[in-house]
Amino acid sequence: MLIRSLVCGLSLLAFVRQASAQQEPPRKVSPTRPVATPAAEIPPASTPLTRGLRDRAELEAFMDGIMTAQLRDHHIAGATVSVVRDGALFFAKGYGSADVKKQRPVSGDSTMFRIGSISKLFTWTAVMQLVEQGKLDLNTDINKYLDFKIPATFPEPITLTHVMTHTPGFEEDPRDLFTEDSTHITPMGKWLPAHMPKRVRPPGTYSAYSNWATATAGYIVERVSGMPFDTYVEKNILEPLGMTQTSTRQPLPARYTAQMSNGYEWKGGAFNPHKWEIITGAWPAGSVSSTATDMAKFMIAHLNDGEYNGQRILSAATAEKMHTRVFTHDPRLNGFAYGFYEKSGHGVRIIGHGGDTQWFHSDLALIPSEKVGVFVSYNTNTGGELSFFPFLSEFLDHYYPEQRPTLTSKATKEQLAKYAGEYTANRTNYSTFLKVGTLAGVTKVAVGDSGMLTASLLGQTMHLAPVDSLLFRDVLTGQPVAFKADKDGRITHAFIGFVPMETMEKRAGLGSPTFHLVVLGFGIAVFVLTVIAALVRRFTPKERRPPRLPGRALAVGLSLAFLLGVGLIVATVANIQDLLYGKLGMIKTALLFPVIGALLTIAALVVAVRLWRSGTGTMWERLRYSAVVLAGVLFAWSLNTWNLLGWRL
Repeated sequence: MLIRSLVCGLSLLAFVRQASAQQEPPRKVSPTRPVATPAAEIPPASTPLTRGLRDRAELEAFMDGIMTAQLRDHHIAGATVSVVRDGALFFAKGYGSADVKKQRPVSGDSTMFRIGSISKLFTWTAVMQLVEQGKLDLNTDINKYLDFKIPATFPEPITLTHVMTHTPGFEEDPRDLFTEDSTHITPMGKWLPAHMPKRVRPPGTYSAYSNWATATAGYIVERVSGMPFDTYVEKNILEPLGMTQTSTRQPLPARYTAQMSNGYEWKGGAFNPHKWEIITGAWPAGSVSSTATDMAKFMIAHLNDGEYNGQRILSAATAEKMHTRVFTHDPRLNGFAYGFYEKSGHGVRIIGHGGDTQWFHSDLALIPSEKVGVFVSYNTNTGGELSFFPFLSEFLDHYYPEQRPTLTSKATKEQLAKYAGEYTANRTNYSTFLKVGTLAGVTKVAVGDSGMLTASLLGQTMHLAPVDSLLFRDVLTGQPVAFKADKDGRITHAFIGFVPMETMEKRAGLGSPTFHLVVLGFGIAVFVLTVIAALVRRFTPKERRPPRLPGRALAVGLSLAFLLGVGLIVATVANIQDLLYGKLGMIKTALLFPVIGALLTIAALVVAVRLWRSGTGTMWERLRYSAVVLAGVLFAWSLNTWNLLGWRL
């Protein structure tokens, strides 16, 4: 139970998407709906299907149906939606409540929602404006534009292209992203160098979503343009597009407060309102508040090659470049344009972005060939179950239906065996105690029946049939999963089609999370039994106690130290909000106990060697003592592997 609590307490998701304002880990995908797949990989339908938006009344009836069901079934207080087509607003409407207590309804054209990481599209648009003006170069070392230095950990410098495709090679560190206290907002020039994550892989190799890198791009916009980031966005994006009900500012300016929706947590059978979320020092990665109709203007501008209502925010050439694919882990899967990531499927190429705060969950999708854009935002934590793909999938199923062939497989178990194993997301921490969160983000791939692989992913089981070299598809959803092999043919990575912003790394041998969970579980069991035995001995009459084995106090001491250490670590970081708000006051004390346990283990090991050499005690007593020492050695080794031995903060 302690190990499970430790893992859950430190699980950042694999840094779970619902917990962070700008994070983009994937959500559960409805098993009854096909999800987005690259257009080039979708077989043509055998019979013509009616596709595309038909009329506003039909769209409103469709939206009314699915939104009413979603709010009811997922316990969501309110939502807002907008759809654009052919350069104009086609539909916008609010659903449910912006304030449950006051029964204030959501209005599509006046109620503001936090849009989380969709804010990044405003940052990327600002970057491309400055590229267009010749003030920024997408392929220059970004250190050129900063007043602090990113270390040259690898020979290759980090460029804006890497930043905009989430391939700069940084680890993840979600600490101190949020606050409810406006006095805790920190200037980017101070916050960014103080929270710089370690570089853990060469840039341009694998995507691993990075809020820090995005905020750095916003800081570059600020420095190169010579004006505060918020002012730059207002003057160069919001004002030209007439987005009068949108703001990047924190706290929200007073003129908007009456329009802002509350953010809710569904808990205990009720909607619990939370204070307005503030992003401490990385606000270009997720600070925008907006209405559905204002977001429609932004979508139209990008669908119309940078122009809206006679105002241009990008040249046609720059807009085209921004929307063009620039990186992918596998050409058969979705990848990245400059900032936009691909959500292609149902026979059309789709680009867009999702976004989350803790209480708001949003999605934006553009279909350039159709001149269609869709935006949705939910104001409750449970909206995270819908915004990443289920909502979009329902829309695509209805307006861009497709037929897929039945997938079968003749692959043998021997052919599939190399893919089986444990995989963890590369959007994780490698250098601090937060690394232990990796233990909770394991995806297991196994060889199933009928020539399929099975993978437990995000709460659903996928049955993957091979369709090409290193490429599989889920037989139910059609979702592609590609693998990568090294020069010896060993599988090293897996790429999930609807998650282009991160990579799954294969873990084996001593790096297996399951193996470490067994080691830690064994250790805790031995330590608990050792402490219980010591308590029993303590309350046993002296005349009935067996002789004390030399070193027994060391065995009891190391057991108590490790158990206290695990317990305190769990108590310190069990609440994900404490990490996001930078509240880790006890962690240094908590990490002291594993160090004490390791030192006592070394001393106990010396005693164990002496016991065996001298033959002291019975064979059974020496074996029991050695088992405790072995558990201590393995426990310390595993804790060290996950950065819990010492003060790696």
